[in-house]
Amino acid sequence: PIIPMLSDDSFGDPAAMTTAEADNAVGQQKVWRLIAGPGFEAARKDALLFPGKADEDTLKKMPPTIIWEAEFDLYITEAQRFANRLRAAGRLLELVVIPGAKHGSGMAPVCACFKLEREAWRVAMQEYLIK
Repeated sequence: PIIPMLSDDSFGDPAAMTTAEADNAVGQQKVWRLIAGPGFEAARKDALLFPGKADEDTLKKMPPTIIWEAEFDLYITEAQRFANRLRAAGRLLELVVIPGAKHGSGMAPVCACFKLEREAWRVAMQEYLIK
């Protein structure tokens, strides 16, 4: 699955966030409340909603995983943290960081990183799914 946000960090103290994280925190909070619905507060500890909250035993049961990120994505901090936890659990296949890319720019053909990201996807599919 493609999971845009791994944790509820956007609900934390803005002083502990990067500028991009703090600038987007209110919007992220709204998105999460829409995704989770009225039971959001009760579900905040649920690893199904926030995979970054999975305990070590759950991480060890996860399928082999590729974490895909953009160099200037506001989610890169939590993605790198999660990749480190998956690596420790023996479940990380690869951490791919597209250089020069921002959040979502790899999906826009007008962005310089589009071809690079498409090629990286092709190589990853070939390596991990087709071989």
